[in-house]
Amino acid sequence: MLRLFSRLLLLLAFVWSGPAFAEVRLHFHSFNGSVMWGRYPHTFIVLEGTLEETGRVVNENYGFSARSVTPAILSGPVEHMILAESEKNVRKTNRHFSITLSDAQYIKVIKLVRSWQEAPGRFYDLENRNCIHFVGEIARLVGLRVDYPQDMLRRPKKWLNHITAMNPELGARVID
Repeated sequence: MLRLFSRLLLLLAFVWSGPAFAEVRLHFHSFNGSVMWGRYPHTFIVLEGTLEETGRVVNENYGFSARSVTPAILSGPVEHMILAESEKNVRKTNRHFSITLSDAQYIKVIKLVRSWQEAPGRFYDLENRNCIHFVGEIARLVGLRVDYPQDMLRRPKKWLNHITAMNPELGARVID
């Protein structure tokens, strides 16, 4: 009887504490880039953790880019894509700050990602709708203050440092 009671108590403790471990973290990253190595400066998000309602494990990342980098990118809108970085590449980037999402916020983020992915026509524009605008809309969606200074539109690391400064409640530091 004591053994059964102990097992029930242990099971109750496990079930009671389970949801406390369920959370999804949204991380904001930048990549410094190197024209010599064929990668331009970039910003993207990483989502990782566990959804509280379903227990589904989340390990995803999303960035927004031109489908191909050609001189046409300098002339206006070009074809776009949502891209995911390899885990190896993610480790080589700058993580600027992170926030915890509710399941509802996670779902809203995924809907926004899909809306950018499924936008018809040529949706990537170096000046008006690039990776910075994509990450900025996600940041705004989850309640952060965002703006797009003209001198930062091609400098993701500098821009995320700017967003860090605009949102001191994050407790994040500026990355050199």
